[in-house]
Amino acid sequence: MRSFSAIAGSALFLVVAPGVVAGLVPWLLTDGFHTPLSMVPGFAAAGSILVVVATAILLHAFARFALEGLGTPAPVAPT
Repeated sequence: MRSFSAIAGSALFLVVAPGVVAGLVPWLLTDGFHTPLSMVPGFAAAGSILVVVATAILLHAFARFALEGLGTPAPVAPT
């Protein structure tokens, strides 16, 4: 049961913290992403690759917190 609560806590924190900082705030600042991504050729593609790589690293870190460490990365829910 402890690992389930750790996984649930990590999933909630994953949606709330990085989801707001990396999703909601940029969306609000760019008027719902209606502005052009970049005027420089290749920047949008390079940025997309970086986002995919960073997302994979983030998900791996959250999975290790929950499954190996039996804790959550949330400061309000320490191990």
